[in-house]
Amino acid sequence: MSQSIMFHLGLGSFHRAHQAVYLQQLINSGDDSWVLAGGNIRPDMLAVQNHLASQNGQYTLETISPAGECKYQTINSIRHVVGWDEKLTEVIEMGSRPETRIISFTVTEAGYYLTPKNTLDRSFADLNSDLEQGTLLTIYGALTAICKARVAKNSGQVTLLSCDNLRSNGERFRAGFVEFLQLKGETDLLAWVEANTTCPNDMVDRITPRPLPEVAVRVKAATGVDDACPVMGEEFIQWVVEEHFINGRPAWENVGVEMVESVLPYEEAKIRILNASHSCIAWAGTLKGYSYIHEGSLDAEIRQMAHDYVTDDVIPCLSPSPIDLGKYRDTVLDRFSNPYIQDTNQRVAADGFSKIPGFIAPTFRECLAAGRSFDSVALLPALFLTFLQAWAKDQVPYVYQDQGMDPVAAKAIVADADPVAAFCRDRILWGDLAGNAQLEASIRGACEKVNTWLKGA
Repeated sequence: MSQSIMFHLGLGSFHRAHQAVYLQQLINSGDDSWVLAGGNIRPDMLAVQNHLASQNGQYTLETISPAGECKYQTINSIRHVVGWDEKLTEVIEMGSRPETRIISFTVTEAGYYLTPKNTLDRSFADLNSDLEQGTLLTIYGALTAICKARVAKNSGQVTLLSCDNLRSNGERFRAGFVEFLQLKGETDLLAWVEANTTCPNDMVDRITPRPLPEVAVRVKAATGVDDACPVMGEEFIQWVVEEHFINGRPAWENVGVEMVESVLPYEEAKIRILNASHSCIAWAGTLKGYSYIHEGSLDAEIRQMAHDYVTDDVIPCLSPSPIDLGKYRDTVLDRFSNPYIQDTNQRVAADGFSKIPGFIAPTFRECLAAGRSFDSVALLPALFLTFLQAWAKDQVPYVYQDQGMDPVAAKAIVADADPVAAFCRDRILWGDLAGNAQLEASIRGACEKVNTWLKGA
């Protein structure tokens, strides 16, 4: 019997320390009915991709406990490393094979080009290029080409599985993909997609910093292996997936994956408590002069900001929940405090123009609807605005990366005579909340608190 393939687009650290690890555990258990293929739709990961190809897809995972204990695991579940070119020739070929039954992807939150109303945001050049010129720069363009090839080869049904920190990621991806096909006039292909694909929602969680050169040094010392592309991660790992696959799946439930009817309570807790707190600590830590997440997490004032945000505003919004939210909050903050992970503020601070609308704005909406105060959550966008002001003055000590940001528009916000008002009326950040007087008043007060805190720092 031939092996089924899960083809993953996005060969970054997270996939290789998360989905690839679960499949490795399944293979190690004696179930090798599924293997991974991996590729990229952009050229920015070519070095890692080339290293992986030279190592036949094999690499080492370093896991570090809060006590600093390191464990090393060989991962060889990626059996096919797929090459990249501008026409995505090998990517399309792999995606269109009949044995490829799942196509998964990690393209970051910003890689979906969605407005808060789940419509495509046509302000992005890459998206427009794919729509108008037929380039293959986005996940939608790539999957359009792959699905066309599947139809031509009669390759059968396929599950399209988003593995990004995007609320209702499967549903939102599908909405974007359907609109993309409609705008392209791909009526027949859209009918095929609707009949022959599913898009489960899922929630993924593991802290996986970009591996520094010393990871390879430790791997060599511990294992004797010269690994050009090792990855590292914390001990904690979680994957919650909806049972909505159209052409089979690995028996993930045998290796700890939670297969559920709905991921909603799990992803809301993760996005609002973990992801938003992570960003809070990264922005505050950068402003305080720290380089790493654990430094900010161990700073009593910064930790209190994150703690109060969750306690005062998030837990009331998410209650009741099947999760002990207070315990989850404390676990998250303890995970961030692990000094051995060496997770950088640069990595976690990225993509604020996607994280504000995705991670933070929903709590404002629910607090407004319930008539509750939202002073604690207001501190997070206040930290981001202060961070943006520092960035515009070249006072951020690293290159800030933000796929959802128009740099000219961002600099116009901070250069405005009233930057708080300009920030609060930005529709990319706030959607239908843009210009809300209560939002602005709360963030203005929070900015004053941030400035007072920084003066005393």
